[in-house]
Amino acid sequence: MSDTAGDTAGQSTGQYQVLARKYRPETFADLVGQDAMVRTLKNAFAADRIAQAFIMTGIRGTGKTTTARIIAKGMNCIGEDGNGGPTTEPCGKCEHCTAIMEGRHVDVMEMDAASRTGVGDIREIIDSVQYRAASARYKIYIIDEVHMLSTSAFNALLKTLEEPPAHVKFIFATTEIRKVPVTVLSRCQRFDLRRIEPEVMITLLQKIAGAENAQIAEDALALITRAAEGSARDATSLLDQAISHGAGETTADQVRAMLGLADRGRVLDLIDMIMRGDAASALTELSAQYAEGADPLAVLRDLAEITHWVSVVKITPDAAEDPTVSPDERARGSQMAEALPMRVLTRMWQMLLKALEEVAAAPNAMMAAEMAVIRLTHVADLPTPEQLMRTLQDTPPPPPTGPGGPGNGMAMPQGGGHQQGGQYNAPQGAQQGSFPVGPSGGATMSNGNGQAVALAPQMDQALARYPSFEHIVELIRVRRDGLLLEYVKTYLRLVSYQPGRITIQPTDDAPKDLAQRLGQQLQTWTQARWVISLANEGGGETITERDNAAENALRAEASTHPMVQAVLESFPKAKIKRIRTAEELTAEVEAEALPEVEDEWDPFEEE
Repeated sequence: MSDTAGDTAGQSTGQYQVLARKYRPETFADLVGQDAMVRTLKNAFAADRIAQAFIMTGIRGTGKTTTARIIAKGMNCIGEDGNGGPTTEPCGKCEHCTAIMEGRHVDVMEMDAASRTGVGDIREIIDSVQYRAASARYKIYIIDEVHMLSTSAFNALLKTLEEPPAHVKFIFATTEIRKVPVTVLSRCQRFDLRRIEPEVMITLLQKIAGAENAQIAEDALALITRAAEGSARDATSLLDQAISHGAGETTADQVRAMLGLADRGRVLDLIDMIMRGDAASALTELSAQYAEGADPLAVLRDLAEITHWVSVVKITPDAAEDPTVSPDERARGSQMAEALPMRVLTRMWQMLLKALEEVAAAPNAMMAAEMAVIRLTHVADLPTPEQLMRTLQDTPPPPPTGPGGPGNGMAMPQGGGHQQGGQYNAPQGAQQGSFPVGPSGGATMSNGNGQAVALAPQMDQALARYPSFEHIVELIRVRRDGLLLEYVKTYLRLVSYQPGRITIQPTDDAPKDLAQRLGQQLQTWTQARWVISLANEGGGETITERDNAAENALRAEASTHPMVQAVLESFPKAKIKRIRTAEELTAEVEAEALPEVEDEWDPFEEE
């Protein structure tokens, strides 16, 4: 690296110049990490195939504007003897190179599109391109952050950009290439400036630190390189700050404190505590790092970064050879990659992404970070699906139980009632017997033997329309009493039926007023009196049980399977929600499969 003329002037007057400007590249040889672009430009200059417009794109600090100025110097350089032509190695000493480096050349105009976005600004360029350069070979327009131009400004520039005069060149720079219209991109030669690799960045920082006579540790340079994320300007700016922070001899701890970062070794310790499920130690370590100046959000970011790095190392072990990572961290990362399953790492990654959002939005970042660490420690000891299935397979099935027990898939009677010896005992406060419904709609108790006290003498004609219980169910459905219909189908076991007299056995969880409700509704709808009698036994299946007999049989069969019994034993609240047979699965696959298209017979094919 060499200093520019402006930099020398600044030093002679005693003015300090930041390292990002002092060591700005002056030639293509000084550019780091952009070999592909430099090779293309050198070949283009050598073959005299210089494009009419260039566009540089990439992240901040990779050298877009610097490259534009180097191209401008190369186009207008005349050499020390004044007879040179366009070159990729400008001399830096001729009047054009000196003026361009100092930013005062009359024929090289730089415009910031962020502050001059309108069509009026572009019209000034369009009006001036018709005049030849005052002293240089080319008149060059450098537009920085070109994506900020308005749509009308872009449209006004299109014609001039497509057919500029021979003495005019355009060089654009942008960090948002997708915001530049395709019509502009198609008229420019595009160069994508890459992020600078860590090895190249560390070498650059060592060179600058040596030129500044600054002592800075290797691991401190690695921290700066990681924080710069491939940006040379960010890296040199952080180096400038680190040199001042360390007062001539800078260590990694000083750089870490300057950047508000946590010690990666301590972050690895924190991961170990989380993976062990040691919430108390993890919270203590987080609090200690916070007391020493580490930002809670930065700690979680480091946790996510290390989780990602360990996951990549698990897939590709060569990724452990990262120059920005110390040898001790590489060894610990490799050990974690061998010990931790990928499912655990991916689960931790997803939880950390969610935690980062919560910490950024929380009114107290430390509280949110602590809650995130608590969640991570409690989830860390949960078994993976493979471990859970292996445990269930190794678990012996529970001992068989008697009828009605939990082992046979039968539900115990609920409510206040219970069943003994096939007899139903009503809950306390309930009454047994029959409920004849009179014209007033009130129910009258009959004896407990299932016999009604009396029946209305004039009901034969009305009751003849309902010869079976199925007619009663259909009557309820036609009358659209959905609640009563559900009660009858679910809670009613029919003992006997004849028109006007129904004997039922309610299920254990049946509503207490089922008989009274049914009798009242039937009297209202048929204008005849019905006797609804209750019995303790003798009832058949409910309508729902009859309709679900096949499914209930499958459930009963499934509940006896050792694997299912092991699951129910391990998870007492688990329930069998749905059972699909092999035939159903086959039918679903056939339904989802694409139909085979048979070849149609063509009568002309045989001719």
